[in-house]
Amino acid sequence: MERAKELINEAIADKLDLKLLKIDTSSTFRVADLGCSTGPNTFIVVQNIIEAIELKLLQANRLFPKSTLHIINSSYALHWLSKIPKEIAGGNSLAWNRESIRNKRFVNEVAEAYSAQFKNDIESLLNARAQELVAGGLMFILIVAVPDGIPLSQTTLGVFYDVFGSCLMDMAKMGITSEEKINSFNIPNHRPTPKELESIIKTNKYFTIERMEQLADRMSQSTFLAKCRTSAVRAVYEGVVMEHFGSEFVEPFFNHFTVKVEEKASRFEKFQNPIDLFVLLKRTGDELN
Repeated sequence: MERAKELINEAIADKLDLKLLKIDTSSTFRVADLGCSTGPNTFIVVQNIIEAIELKLLQANRLFPKSTLHIINSSYALHWLSKIPKEIAGGNSLAWNRESIRNKRFVNEVAEAYSAQFKNDIESLLNARAQELVAGGLMFILIVAVPDGIPLSQTTLGVFYDVFGSCLMDMAKMGITSEEKINSFNIPNHRPTPKELESIIKTNKYFTIERMEQLADRMSQSTFLAKCRTSAVRAVYEGVVMEHFGSEFVEPFFNHFTVKVEEKASRFEKFQNPIDLFVLLKRTGDELN
């Protein structure tokens, strides 16, 4: 049952069509177990199934009652993906390579896989929020984006991936972690371009874009300090690093990261920062399918 758990989770996540079944959080969901063996085994397998269904429901339907909200706000959260793209997660895929994270993000297949997952997530988010917002309701979005027409490698975000990956490889050379552990590490986020985000939203009939503009770049006006940059990065990524590498890895890694950032200060100052994008959406009067 434990070996089959992952396969059951994948089946429910990918194959269970909630729209076809007309299932939402108010529905009764029925599960039958046709027998495992004596003892608590039957409860274990049914609990696994229930947890997978709950996760599916959380990802695909609404969080609040239908047509009850007038304003929704999301600040610096939508770049996080619901999962690592399946093309990235396995060592046998074309998009996966035995390189540090800095190189993975610059491979076309990898970039396309992250972009596709981001598109799926945003589409799911908009459809779910459309259920909750009344007609005419507003949604405010703040998101970090990569400027249109500038390669990721030519932005400070690209420098970040370079330094981050370099630090991971240094940790392996020091014997603090293994290359195998590094090869399986991915950061589940995607920074879209404004055009990319605009294109996704425009395909959704439940929202219109009322305003989309770039906010002033405050970071470029401040003095570059490696410790400050590390503190900002650590606040965002410490949890992801700890989950994959363990708590004992965190402190030496970010200490080393600070040193590397200081060494690369000129590159951070040379390249363009990601942009803060403000987006205002308005709920149309279209009925949900």
